[in-house]
Amino acid sequence: MSAVAYDLRGTRGYLVADAHGRLVGRVECPMYGTTPDEPDALAVRTGFFARKRRLVPAEAIEQIDGQSRVIGLRVDREGLLSFL
Repeated sequence: MSAVAYDLRGTRGYLVADAHGRLVGRVECPMYGTTPDEPDALAVRTGFFARKRRLVPAEAIEQIDGQSRVIGLRVDREGLLSFL
């Protein structure tokens, strides 16, 4: 686990890639769960017209590159929960 805490509030529109560099999708919005002012997960849309989304917890994020607007994960895309 990384000790770095990322601010997930400004990540809308970022691309998300899994541990192998494969595209997971694009961040639709941050999701709030444990506290109302700090997001602890991201909702990631898997395709352009897809209705399916994946839940990316903050613990799964390896790095966020603000320059290229890409979020790198430390898990495979199959390890993420999907929801509608």
